[in-house]
Amino acid sequence: MDKISVIVPCYNEESAIPLFYREITKVSEKMSAAEFEFIFVNDGSKDKTNQVIRGLAEKDKRVKYISFSRNFGKEGAMYAGMGNASGDYVVIMDVDLQDPPSLISEMYDILKTGEYDCAATRRVNRKGEAKIRSLFARAFYKLINHISQTEIMDGARDFRMMTRQMTDSILGLCEYNRFSKGIFSWVGFDTKWIGYENVNRSAGETKWSFWKLFKYSLDGIVGFSTAPLAMASLMGIILFFVSIVGIIFIIVRQLLYGGSAYGWPSMICVILLVGGLQLLSIGILGQYLSKTYLETKKRPLYIIKETNINRTSGKN
Repeated sequence: MDKISVIVPCYNEESAIPLFYREITKVSEKMSAAEFEFIFVNDGSKDKTNQVIRGLAEKDKRVKYISFSRNFGKEGAMYAGMGNASGDYVVIMDVDLQDPPSLISEMYDILKTGEYDCAATRRVNRKGEAKIRSLFARAFYKLINHISQTEIMDGARDFRMMTRQMTDSILGLCEYNRFSKGIFSWVGFDTKWIGYENVNRSAGETKWSFWKLFKYSLDGIVGFSTAPLAMASLMGIILFFVSIVGIIFIIVRQLLYGGSAYGWPSMICVILLVGGLQLLSIGILGQYLSKTYLETKKRPLYIIKETNINRTSGKN
């Protein structure tokens, strides 16, 4: 009998967990040909998330939980779940029911054919989402697919089912600065995409603010493309040649007409423009340097405070 591990990152989701558990158990009952384990990863929640999960674990031996010592982020939670999953197939999904549990059966059937290594989901629309947020999301996917050799599907979700081989390949990438959507694509393997309509949260509020999403998108760009570095170099080359042309123009004009080398306001504007571009270039270099600095520290992606999974080391 195949075993399916369902990994569920949680952060302040005490109201959503019971609703999710009810739906996921319905799915597991229908899929009697497979054995399930549910791995809830409490990412340093400040509410009663851990108590709710612990209560489920006491009633259902299939429920496993990992509780972090603090909030390490969803990337660390997903990595911890994959590292402690024992299933032949591994599912990653959100607890807020925006990822429909009913699709797990379809994913399993797809992978059992042996034709694909991953069954992943993508939203075909963004109903219920703020227009400005949707606009920036679409712009991000267009940008990263243009500047990166790793293609990321527009509307891709973390919700997917993977074979054990693909899961182990992802675990082999133990980088600190993680952007899983890019990593899922980078490792390769054959993926079947399943489109579905956007679903609203079952309870609670989203923990992803616009600023957090913006920083996460920067992680993706820096992690999977060196194009910004090339762009900074190109700007420097262009400005160098523009300055040479400008100097020649001023010298020639001064020799021909005399008294023409003036114009403090325009000069100040040029200085501000060049200075701004220099700061932008330094900022781009700083982003790459900061990621390198964090990688060299070799800090763990997460630290486990409490778990009912015996085979974990408590730290990774």
